[in-house]
Amino acid sequence: QMKKQCDQKLLIRMKTECVPCSLNLNTQCPAGYTKITNGTGIPDCRYYLEIKIHTLSFPGCRHHCVKEFEQPECCQGHWGPDCMGK
Repeated sequence: QMKKQCDQKLLIRMKTECVPCSLNLNTQCPAGYTKITNGTGIPDCRYYLEIKIHTLSFPGCRHHCVKEFEQPECCQGHWGPDCMGK
């Protein structure tokens, strides 16, 4: 019995919203995602504050998150919803 289904492992990456670094300690990744940065995260972004008629931008931090995702795929040479076609 040859394996006809070869699932692909996909890594989905995302970054949380940019916030003041001091507030970023408690930022959580969305459900299902794993945080791969620690502490206050990575200071690689800017966040914006609107003050009256001005919009000011400040350096901020965000976390990077990943999620592993199995995508069902047929092995080479097989096709169809059940991978039975040759």
